[in-house]
Amino acid sequence: MTSTVAAPAAPWGAVWGQDDAVALLQDAASDPARTAHAWLITGPPGSGRSTLAYAFAAALIAEPGDEQAMRQVLAGTHPDLTSLRTEGVIITIKDARALVERSYFAPSLGRYRVIVMEDADRMAERTSNVLLKALEEPPAQTVWILCAPSDADLLPTIRSRVRVLRLNEPDISEVARLISARTGADPVLAEQSARHAQRHIGMAQRLATDAASRERRDQTLQAVLGVRGVGDAVEVAAQIVQAATDDAKALTAERDEAERAQLLRTFGVAEGAAVPPAVRSQLNALEDEQKRRATRSLRDGIDRVLTDLQSMFRDILLLQFGRTGDLINREYEQQLRGAAETWTAERTLVIVDRIAQTRRNLEQNVAPTLALESMLVTVASGRTL
Repeated sequence: MTSTVAAPAAPWGAVWGQDDAVALLQDAASDPARTAHAWLITGPPGSGRSTLAYAFAAALIAEPGDEQAMRQVLAGTHPDLTSLRTEGVIITIKDARALVERSYFAPSLGRYRVIVMEDADRMAERTSNVLLKALEEPPAQTVWILCAPSDADLLPTIRSRVRVLRLNEPDISEVARLISARTGADPVLAEQSARHAQRHIGMAQRLATDAASRERRDQTLQAVLGVRGVGDAVEVAAQIVQAATDDAKALTAERDEAERAQLLRTFGVAEGAAVPPAVRSQLNALEDEQKRRATRSLRDGIDRVLTDLQSMFRDILLLQFGRTGDLINREYEQQLRGAAETWTAERTLVIVDRIAQTRRNLEQNVAPTLALESMLVTVASGRTL
């Protein structure tokens, strides 16, 4: 792992903190004998899995030194790159079958055809089965690159057909230096953001540059610490869902409107004019896709809140065991110490387990408000329902 912000040469310039992985993939891209037909890049959120996957794809597809082709791959416009980043809750069988179909095409311009599947952990078992044969017996010039937080997030049948590359998790100080260099943020704020984001580079950058995000996080932690009963649990759960909903809308509204306008322009429909019946089905399909994306964005936002809550109750547990030097939320130490002295470590462990279970429940499409209410009742009482 590197401790500097310096980046390797093209196409690896955007990859940070993963020198060993870059060296291994550079070697694989340079020699067909060392290139596996399928790879799985794993690492925690924010570790740069997708960034590394596309850099590797560029190195595989482009001839050495062909920076124009590399830029095409990195921009997602090269004809020999097929990628899938689901913006829904799961990867559908239809999407997986489309990838498999493309994987059997010979490369048109580059050295390889590369299939990148981000969020491979979002495949249901039936979807995973669609990939098995393609991963086991791909054409000689096709390389699959899957990305997931952990190899345990995929079925054993998938894991047995890929070469796993596990990424390093950078230190907080390294993430802080990177954020400060990228954004010009004050080093103290960059360190706090890296710590609160738990090394997630994208989230750390957002916290360092968006005061509203920092305020929402602070308000959520304070609200949860103040939960004392069922009434508080219901109120705070609604607040969390509303904040996550507003955040998701802010992130997607501009894009949704631009996509709608582009679709109407493509079909020659003037702004403000009635939508012809022949175009309405296309518009309805776009709106359905946008709704799925909004659902994903909302659930990701709530999961981020739950991650923050896990960090807070983990800090309380550390204080209960007499450890103070490794707190994630050290700005709240006085309040956390008060909670640590009020109840037992056993109760804190029950809460931590309940938060983890709530995250799993949300992955199974449990209603967010009900899941959060149940979890916050456990926070208030120390008991599960």
